[in-house]
This record gives sequence, C-alpha cells and structure tokens, in this order.
Amino acid sequence: MKSSKQSGHDCYAVVAPGLEQLASAELRSIGIEPGATEPGGIAFRGNDASLFEANLRLRTASRVIVRIAEFRATAFHELERLARSVPWDAFVAPGSAVRLRVTCRKSRLYHSDGVAQRVGGAITRRVSGVTITGARREADDDTEAEAPDLSAQLFLVRFANDVCTISADSSGELLHRRGYRLATAKAPLRETLAAAMLLAMDYRDTVPLMDPMCGAGTIAIEAALIARRIAPGIDRAFACERWPGAPTKRFAEQRAAARAEILPRAASPIIASDRDAGGAAATLANAERAGVAADIEVSRGALSGITPPAGRGLLLTNPPYGVRASAGGEVRNLYAQLGNIARAKCAGWTIAFLSADRAMEAQLKLPLTEALRFKNGGIPVRLMRTEVPSHE
Repeated sequence: MKSSKQSGHDCYAVVAPGLEQLASAELRSIGIEPGATEPGGIAFRGNDASLFEANLRLRTASRVIVRIAEFRATAFHELERLARSVPWDAFVAPGSAVRLRVTCRKSRLYHSDGVAQRVGGAITRRVSGVTITGARREADDDTEAEAPDLSAQLFLVRFANDVCTISADSSGELLHRRGYRLATAKAPLRETLAAAMLLAMDYRDTVPLMDPMCGAGTIAIEAALIARRIAPGIDRAFACERWPGAPTKRFAEQRAAARAEILPRAASPIIASDRDAGGAAATLANAERAGVAADIEVSRGALSGITPPAGRGLLLTNPPYGVRASAGGEVRNLYAQLGNIARAKCAGWTIAFLSADRAMEAQLKLPLTEALRFKNGGIPVRLMRTEVPSHE
C-alpha cells in the first residue's frame, strides 16, 4: 500500500477542465515543479511549505488535495484492514470532525455508503473522539452542492477499477471563495475563472484594463489583485493549518512574506462599468471588501458610453450568453454593438470575451481566435480574442 508521509506530500491541484496549462504555469511561478497533468488537475510533489504556498497563491485552483493512500480492495474486509493502516492521525486531531466524499466506479465495491461506513470506522478507530459529520457521493471536486461543515476535515475516497485512492483536502473552503464576493449580480463568474481569463490574456498591469459589463466586478477585482501582487488566499485560512504537527510558525512567515510583496496601488487604470445599477454597486462593495476599491474606477453606464483610455489596452468581459440571462435577439445586438464599439473606440486594444455560441461571436465582425476553453456554470464557453488595428 502506498501512503503519504509528513516529510513530503503527493499533491494535486484541482482546476476546472481546460485550465490545466495555466495552473501548471502558476505552480512554476511559485517555485513548484508540476508533475503529470490530467483533465481537472495537476500533480506535484511538495512539503508542508509548498503545499501551503499552493493554497495561498494559486489563482486558478479550486482546491489542493494530498494523496495519502492507494490500495486495491475487492471486498469490504480488505477495505477495513487496509483503511486502518492509513495515517489518519497526520491529518485529523483527536476530538475533531471529519466529512467524507465517496465515488465508486467500475469496482466490486460499488456501494458508496458501505465504503464510507468502513472508512469512517477506520478513522474513528485510529483517532480518538472523531465525529463523522457526513458522507455523500462526490459529484465534482469543484462544486459544493450543499453548505459543508468547514470545521470538518474532508477526505475524498475514490474507487476505480478496484483501486481505492484516499486524499485529504488541504484547502478547506473552496479556493475561489476569496472572501470578498458577498454581493453578486446575474450569472456571476467564479473568481478562479476570472483569474484564468486574465492569465490567459497575459495580463500584467502594463496597460489599462476595462470591463464594460462587469456584473459583480470579479474580472476587475481579480485584475487588481494581480496588479497589486495580492495573493488570492492572503485573508483566509486553510484546512492544512489545522493538521496535527502543522508548522504554524512557518505558515505565518509565508503569509507575512506574501503581505510584504503587496504593491501600494495598481500601475495602470482598471475600469469597470455596468448598465445595471445593482452590478455597479456590487462591484464597488466587493472591491472594498477585497481592499482594491481605490484601484478600480467603477461606474454605471451602457456599453455604448465607454471611453477607453488612449493607446493600447485590454477589454476583457463576460457578456450574457443568450442561454441564461437574456433573450437571444437582445444578446445578438449586444455582441454586434461590442464589435462596433471596438472598431470605433478601441484602436490598438485587445478585445477578449467569453462566448457560448459561435453565431454570437460572428456578430462582432472581427477576426477572432480562441484563447481558452472551459465551463462556466455548466455552460461550455470559449475565451475569444481579437486585436483591433491601430489608427497609426
């Protein structure tokens, strides 16, 4: 049986399918060498410090897990015996709570409740006073169908082809929950996806950024976090900080080092607007909570009223798709308007937007290339980009 040791962890950064290359580049940028990549995540080997660093700094990951055991079992008595050998006490303190997520596919042990019962029994046998707060079938690492008990340590148990893989969640609350977005608008964009859009466009705060359909302001706020070098997890706690023997002093030093890197202000303008008063208000409230309100120019206004700064810039936005928030005809007109405004007002700018429909993209009447592909709220979308010719 393979198992994890505290001196080094077999880690896995969970991302939305389509973001793997961006996340790999992020890992390298923080000094972690990525390993094998598969749809929905990237493996890497790391110690406690690098595990904490990944949670603290990765902008595109939804959680970071540690693979703590892998073994083959075709009967419940085998599962019980092998599960008792898993080093649960390295990840769960006596008297604490545990929650389980179980998936069984193409295995003789296909009953997830039965698997959860045996695994839960192994945990309580090894660690005194542990409470199993819940066990449910796992839908997706990147979703929470119900509000979880965040004080409970999450373990993910997966059976596939009779091989059981057990992982400990090191993140706690999903990493896209930075803590700033309490106010939302229609069809909000997840923070990790907004960050991925910015990274895919190689945003580095060297040119103005504009989002004229800002909704809750997620793109503009994530841009400000990047521009100010604010680590996305700087103001939140992680599950690995509660693990027995966690190097809390080292973690505090890493968080302090991240704070020391923060720049006092964004170097280039970040402009967010929305025709809906609720969207502009949500953006301002969220930006204030994120500590970047002074870096973002927030206003209420129609797309047709934008005034991009002269020179080069990046217009990055998440328009309605015609699937959820607006009727198709209205959205077609909106995309056509975006193309008209790009030609009239954005000479020398890069225009990039999320799209769920090639017919909508055609309304811009601009040459487009695909920069990224993923799902937003279950809807397959593509990040499309175009360079507007300069008048020079």
